[in-house]
Parts: sequence; structure tokens; C-alpha cells
Amino acid sequence: MADPPTFDRSITEGPIHKAVWAIAWPTMLQNLFAGFQGLVDHAMVGHYVGFEANAAIGVSWQIFIVVVIFISSLYSGMAVLVARFAGAGETEKVNRVVYQVFLTSTFIGLFVFAPLGYLLAPKLLGLVHAAPGVQEQALPYLRILFVFSLGLMHFFMFGGAFRAAGDARTPMRLGILLTVLNLALNVILIRGLGPIPAFGTSGAAMGTVIAAGVVALRAFYLVFKGSLVVRFTELGSWKPDWKIISRVFRFGLPTGFQGIAMNIGGVLMMRYVGSLEHSAEAQAAFAVGYTQLFSVITWTSTALLAAAATVAGQNLGAAQPERAAMAPRSSALLGLSIAVPMGLLFLVVPRALLGVFGMEDPLVLSLGQQLLVYLSLSGVFLTVALSYTGGLQGTGDTRSPMFISVISQLILPLSLCAVIDMVRGLQPADIWLAIVLGHFLRCVLSMGRFWQGKWKEIEVQIA
Repeated sequence: MADPPTFDRSITEGPIHKAVWAIAWPTMLQNLFAGFQGLVDHAMVGHYVGFEANAAIGVSWQIFIVVVIFISSLYSGMAVLVARFAGAGETEKVNRVVYQVFLTSTFIGLFVFAPLGYLLAPKLLGLVHAAPGVQEQALPYLRILFVFSLGLMHFFMFGGAFRAAGDARTPMRLGILLTVLNLALNVILIRGLGPIPAFGTSGAAMGTVIAAGVVALRAFYLVFKGSLVVRFTELGSWKPDWKIISRVFRFGLPTGFQGIAMNIGGVLMMRYVGSLEHSAEAQAAFAVGYTQLFSVITWTSTALLAAAATVAGQNLGAAQPERAAMAPRSSALLGLSIAVPMGLLFLVVPRALLGVFGMEDPLVLSLGQQLLVYLSLSGVFLTVALSYTGGLQGTGDTRSPMFISVISQLILPLSLCAVIDMVRGLQPADIWLAIVLGHFLRCVLSMGRFWQGKWKEIEVQIA
């Protein structure tokens, strides 16, 4: 029998920029394919259903992310432990941590999120002031996501585990498979094909959860086969280990609260968008401009966040803090090489970009163009902020990014919108400006906290 794979030592021994790039490029490609899937969803429902369907998908994902961000905190805590133990070469501890997270997320997905999400979906949609036509499209979409979310959760969990252990190519392959399956299913389910009726917006949700379920089963098979750096073939015990689970939550919960703060901020910002004079048009422009076109920048930025976290965490686990300190800077430089050209496209060809999603209404086009001007600058700040957030989280400092996010993504932009609304009434440009200022503040605070170097003193250990 062939020897099982070992951890990639080039992360802790080779040039830092190559280590960052080795983790980042497969994750970028995976995010690119995943983002392309979202673009196709929006483009198809925009053409076959209308702009209210675009708004429905955007609103639904804002809500879905806020609610499931709690379980994502598990994966963040898992990544901290996995990166440290992989850097130290402790294979058995890596496998134990991932298995315990698998057990925990399965229970939460089946017995907490599925029933509660189905029951609370109407009230959650009411919180964002979605227009009646948008709510009609969004309710079945959101319920399908909640009830069948387990496949998506396991896909994200296994991808995070492989990446933190230094294997970014396996998540990339799984992500591409997910996108291809999703696209094929969406073509069939959104518009209908032969005897299969057109499900419209609901078809987009059906395609997503079916594809995610298939890919999650594939990942499950691989870890039990024992052919990857993470494997469930040598665990020793199949029972829950509450000490490991509690340690995962200790590092993960601050990241979960950070995500909750960011996405609650997004939902409340959507609420402000919904309170504008032309709410449906503004929500459609926001859904396409911010959640889709701007996501081209966030795809790469989140990939670089993961790369900075893995490289910094593994090098700290290998007792090389000076190498860990170099990871976020290298990640930020790579991110700027993408964010700046993309921002220029937002300024030069905004109508062409919006037209891809079937944006033909004159008011929607005008609001979308205005938003892209602000986002062209916001992308630069967000890219640098996420690189240094990755450096902090990967080394175990998950609390600082939480406080930074609360201040920059919740308190600042929402306070600004509230004050302006009371003084003279809120306009779309006021909301777009609040987004930019929030990203700027997050950038400054994240860099400053990392440069303080407190993360070097954080210890990670399990029995």
C-alpha cells in the first residue's frame, strides 16, 4: 500500500510569497467558479423571472449567511487548530479535530437550522423590508436553503480542513465539481426542460442544495478512503470529544460573532435600502452590484485571507513567528494586483457589467452605476483588511477581528445612515458612502492590530 500523504513542508520552509500563492490560487479559482455560479443564477432568473427575483436571491443569501454563520464559527476554530497542528507535524491531532467538527456540524444542521429556518423564514424576510413581490419569490428559495443546508455545511467544512492542512487543491476540485453540477441543474430547474417544469427562483435553490449534497458525499468518501492529508481512518474513537469541541468553539465563536456582526450589518443595510423611495429597484441594484459584481473582488480577497491564515498559522505552529508575520503583507500585495484593475472596470464599463444580469430598467441601471463608483474604491480597502484579518485569525487571535468588524461594519455605517436619515432623509449615495467608510476603517484597524504582534503569545493545544 502507498504511504498516506504528508503535510506540505514548503509552507514552513520555502519562500513566503510562494507558500501564500500555493494556497491562494486554488482557492481563488474555486471562488471564481463558485462566484460564476452565482452570476449565472442571477442572470438566468433576471432574464426568465425579472429583477424582483434578483432582489429575492440577494435578500435570501443575506439572511441565510447571518443565521448559519454560527456553524461557520466551528470551521474557523477548526482551521486555527488544524493549521497549528499541521505546522507542528501532528497528524493524529489534525484528524481528531476535523472529525469532532464533522459530528457537531451534522447535529446542528439537521436538528437546529433545518426546522428553525423553515419556521422563521417569513419573519426574517420581514426584517429586511423586502417588497411584497420580492418576498413572494424569496420565501420558497430561503426555505429550501435552510432545510437542505447540510450538504453546503459539509462542503465548507471539508474545504476549510483541507486548506488549513496545506492542501488547497482538493477543495478547488470539489468546488469546481459543485459549480458544474449546479450550473447543469440550474439550466434544467430554473427555465424547465422537457417534462421538468420551470421552477424559477426556487429552481436556483434546488440546484444549489442538490449539487452541494453530491459533493459533500464525495468529500466524505475521500476522508474515509484515507488518501488525503485529512483522514478518518486512524481516529481511535468515534465518540464526541467535548474537550476538543469546546476548544474549537473557544477559537471559533469570536469569528462567528464577527461574521454575525458583518452580516447583520448587511441585512440592516439592506433594510435601509428597502426604506428608500424606489426600494425594489435599489435592492436589485444592491443585489447585483454589491453581492455579485463586487464579489469578484471578495472572491480573491477571501482566498487570500485563507492563504494568510494557513501560512501564518502553520509557521507559528512550527515555531517560526518571523515567517508568520510576513504572510499577511504578501497576501495583501497579491490582492491589490486584482482589486485595482477590477475597480477600474467598475468605472469604465458599468453599464456592460450590469447588463449581464438583465438590468434594463433605467432607474435600476442608474443606481447600479452609482454604486459601482463607490465600490471601485471600497475593494482596495477590503482586500488589505481581509489579508490582515487572515493573519490574525490564523495565528489564533480571533477576538480582535470580531471587535474590529463590530466597529467598522456595524456601528460606523449604520450610525451614519441613521443620522443622515434623521437629518434630511436617506439617499442611495449615503448608503454607498457608508459601505466605503466601513471598509476603510476595517483596513486601518486590522493592520494596526496585527503589527502590535500580540498573536505571537497565543498557545494552541489539546490533550
